[in-house]
Order: sequence, then structure tokens, then C-alpha cells
Amino acid sequence: MRADRLVAILLMLQARKQVTAAEVAAELEISERTARRDLEALGQAGLPVYSRQGKGGGWSLLGGARTDLSGLTASEARALFLVAGPSSSATPEVKAALRKLVRALPEPFREQAEAASQAVVVDLAGWGGSPRTERPAPPHLDRLQRAVVEGEQVRLVYEDRQRAVTERTVHPLGLAAKRWVWYLVADTEAGLRTFRVDRVRAVEGLGVPVVRPPGFDLAEAWRMVTEQMGERYRAASARGRARPDAVGVLRMVFGPRVRVGPPDADGTVPVEVSGGSEHVLAAELAGFGAMLEVLEPEGVRAELARIGAELSATYPPPQADAAPGTPHISGSAS
Repeated sequence: MRADRLVAILLMLQARKQVTAAEVAAELEISERTARRDLEALGQAGLPVYSRQGKGGGWSLLGGARTDLSGLTASEARALFLVAGPSSSATPEVKAALRKLVRALPEPFREQAEAASQAVVVDLAGWGGSPRTERPAPPHLDRLQRAVVEGEQVRLVYEDRQRAVTERTVHPLGLAAKRWVWYLVADTEAGLRTFRVDRVRAVEGLGVPVVRPPGFDLAEAWRMVTEQMGERYRAASARGRARPDAVGVLRMVFGPRVRVGPPDADGTVPVEVSGGSEHVLAAELAGFGAMLEVLEPEGVRAELARIGAELSATYPPPQADAAPGTPHISGSAS
């Protein structure tokens, strides 16, 4: 849901006290289905938006006359800024409106609303592989958002990529959405770390305040994380030539990890692909078969040869049927 649409709906509720999905759709030039989904999402996010069925029904802010957005509770203010804060896709006009809103909030809520507006960064770029499909939010995302905004240390039960499960106490500092994958940025005894939220198995609030590193900036911290991860994906590289019909597939699979040159005289296209290691890179390239010939380095070529030999041994071609009239010979010669 776009942030500007969310704020527009809230302002409509403030001005009119009650609206229908059809009125929202007509005002914002969207479908009734989209309007209804947006209204439901506002309520699910914790904002005081409720529906009344039947004749004369519609959507309104809780309390009837209490429609001034500066009267939001602390949890409601957090919800608004988490969904539509400056880290979202909000337009400059909407961000300006949000700044005005936070200044209008009661003093006890202002600090947490500002913290919520800086709790999430959205990174639309992938890690360099194929595009990932949209996925549901991980189970513990809401609890970790609350810990970030409220500045509460938590105990995580976490399963790493090797499926080892550990328990650790962390200082949650922010959340980052990388395509459809969520990461927690946290301070630990070992320094700044990131945790994939879908690998978190349990979260326990400790009721102890987070200690934020001096001058910590979530956007800058996430930029450093992505640069470090990018270096891992560029630890090795392979150069070769591809058939023209393979170039589009290479770009789809490897994204920014592939560089393509102008076609050669024979029609093949020079390419360079980077990866985490020669072993991993060969495994990724093996599926292209004869569409791509790797010229160097020798380590990747040798690994491709090994993979090819294993595949040939595991999947031998079927034996051709004997020609009609050919005698079938079995047993040993006497």
C-alpha cells in the first residue's frame, strides 16, 4: 500500500468522520477492492479504523468525534510511521505531512513516533541472483519492530544457514527489507550483526533498554552491510562467451553480477560473471550447458568438467533399441 494513499485515507476519515469503500475508490481513483484492502490494512496495522456493516455503514475512526490525528495513542502513532514513514515510498509531500503530524503528537508519543519513522529501510535491489517472489511477512517481524521502536533488548533463538540453533541477547537497532526478505540489524557482543528474520525461531523481550552506538544511522549501517555482502558475491569471476539467446537468461539469473560485451564477429557475446567462489560459480554456470563456454579461469573450467563427468556417470544416455532383425546375444561364448 502506497504511503500517500494511506495518509489520504486517514485525512478523509478525519474530515468526513465516516467513508465507504466506494467513496474512497472514487476519491483516490482506485478500485473498490483496493480501497477495501487499504482500509482493512490500516486497522490491521493498529490504527483505530473500524467498519460498520449494513445500511448507513462504512469506515470510521474509533470514538466518532475523536477524529483528530494528533490524538493517536502511542501504539497507533508507531503503526502509522512504521507503515508510512520516511523510509517508505512516500512522496516528499507526504513526508512533509508526516513531519507536521509528529510535531502535533503529544510529547510522550513524539519520541517513539520519530523512532518508528527511522526503524525500517527498504532496499529494492536483490543480492545479485534471480528475482525472488513475494512472500508473507515472517512470524516474528511485528515483535521485532516493536522492540526496535521501543528500544528493548531481546533474546533471540536463531537458526543459521547451517541449521545450527543458538540463543543470544541482542540490541535491536533497525529492520531492513531486501526485496521480500527481512533482516534485523542489531548490536551484539561481537559487534554489529544482521539476522534474517525468517530464521528467528523465538523472541523474548527482556525489559532492558537498548544501548545504541553513538551516531548510529540505520541507512548508513545497511549500506555498509550490502557493500560487504556484495564483495562476497564478487570474490571470484569467470569469463567466457555466450550464445545470443543466453544473454537474457544470464541477466535474469545473475543480475548485476554479469557484465556483457558487444557481440564478436562469430556472433557470440563476451560475458563476465562474478560469484562467491570458483566452486559455487561453476555450479551456477553448469546449468547453461553449451549455451555458455567458460574460457577462464582454469579453476572454474576444471570444476565444470568435474560436474559434467559426475552428471554423465549419474545420468547415462539410454541404450538405443536394437535394429529390427538383429539377433539378441546373451551369455558367454562357448
